[in-house]
Amino acid sequence: MKLENFSLLYPDAASLQAHLSGADAPDVDMYTLQELGMLEIFNPKSLPAVEYVTADPAVIAYRNQTFSDLLTNPELTETLQRLVPVLQDITELRRLEQDAEGDGDTASYLSSMTEIELYITCVDILHKGLGAARDRIKGTAFIRLADYVRELAESDYYRELNEKLAELTKRVREIRSVTIGVNLDAQLRPAQAGVLSINAEPFHSGDVLDKILRLNFKGDEYTCIASLVPFGKKQTENQKTALSLAFNSAIAEVYRSSLRSWRRIVQSYVLENTDFLLGLMPEIEFVVKGTQLQKALVERGCPLTAPILRPMEERVFRATELCNPAVALKLAEGETVVPNDVAFDTTPENALIYVLTGPNRGGKSVITCAIGLCQVMLQLGMYLPAKRCEISPVDGIFTHFPTGADDTIDKGRLGEECARLGEIFDAVTAHSLVLLDESLSSTGSYEASYIAAEVLAGLARVGCRTLFSTHLHELAAELDRINAESTRDGGARIDTLVAGIEGEGRRSFLITRAKPDGRSYARDIAERYGLTYDSILKKIGK
Repeated sequence: MKLENFSLLYPDAASLQAHLSGADAPDVDMYTLQELGMLEIFNPKSLPAVEYVTADPAVIAYRNQTFSDLLTNPELTETLQRLVPVLQDITELRRLEQDAEGDGDTASYLSSMTEIELYITCVDILHKGLGAARDRIKGTAFIRLADYVRELAESDYYRELNEKLAELTKRVREIRSVTIGVNLDAQLRPAQAGVLSINAEPFHSGDVLDKILRLNFKGDEYTCIASLVPFGKKQTENQKTALSLAFNSAIAEVYRSSLRSWRRIVQSYVLENTDFLLGLMPEIEFVVKGTQLQKALVERGCPLTAPILRPMEERVFRATELCNPAVALKLAEGETVVPNDVAFDTTPENALIYVLTGPNRGGKSVITCAIGLCQVMLQLGMYLPAKRCEISPVDGIFTHFPTGADDTIDKGRLGEECARLGEIFDAVTAHSLVLLDESLSSTGSYEASYIAAEVLAGLARVGCRTLFSTHLHELAAELDRINAESTRDGGARIDTLVAGIEGEGRRSFLITRAKPDGRSYARDIAERYGLTYDSILKKIGK
């Protein structure tokens, strides 16, 4: 069996090609992932995280299977982690061989032998690790890989490869000395020289100490009776190098036929299979780090669920007990993240667009990012930080968070915010996700409310899932008017959410469906900091 077009992340060659061509790649960039906090918790080194985001439901389902196997069979992750250093050694070996001068010398042949040794090590690691978990594996990716590796490791060819490697390794790597013969002319000058034998034992020095001890040299072909001059203490490095090159050339000549035959094996078979394993390295890093992230969330008390994948056209995001994974991983031991229920859809009970209001530090930004992170994790193929989640892929994720961009120098803060909002409308579709956090906070409430109302009306006409987290409590008064206009023109309905607050200004961090009451928030905050009229009178002693 030959494993062609195998991937841990893509079910077939067509889906991989579609991803590489950008056909299934949603409009998501690294800046968006950074704003959401994704790069703090998941940031592969081999390829940027954004390169893995997909909108293909088949790819998402395939990756869910892969992660399911990794989460339920820890030995799979351990196997992949043991494999990576060996693959890194092969990569470094190839780099050193490319940098080496000359071609076809002994060192190059020995490098080929080393690569085969490393390749065999890779196969053995995979065979042992995947074989131990084979009966428990459910996903297509690891089933294919396990069966392929088993067939390979148990084949006659692989057995012969091991035998040939052991034989040649013994012949080459156990060389300890060579016996040379030198023909002399009539004036006792070297006329010809050659290797008489290659030995597995080193020669003895035959130095003065041996002579003092009156060792019997008779019949001892491994005792030197005189050293060759180029290895004397007074000889130059050039002289020593010249003799070393001569010996290497002679050894290479002796083993040339065997090594050339061995090199053909490397080029025709092993290099192809090694290239296949090396090509998996970025995917291995992705699935290992993704598994570590998901396990860490469970350890921090965050729920984790397989997504119920809905078609993109349904525009659904319904999550029960949704958690912000970035917050969950930052909490101190003993603390737990506050989960929330969120529902975006086109049913009469819910809405596609929500305006979220509430007190500062009341959880508005946390839930905004939680929604974005959940969507990203879905489209990376991971399990989701919720107790239950029905969700449609999106064709783009657009964020508008507070920023100190350089454009503010030329445009002013409000101009910069409006320019970024305009860029969103250049790209957004009905199948996109838009997350606005404290947008238009750079201007007064009157101007901000006017622009926000226009933006919401435009997003309602687009019909995309949107969360507008804002301090503009009075914006709620405009929603009836906006809804009347947008629904008349076929737009989506807008509803309101409120970040919860308990008595005396304490935040509950719970998000509820309710109308905002800006005065109650202001009153609670004023009481918390002693800024009510009665509190001020007490402070000033009146």
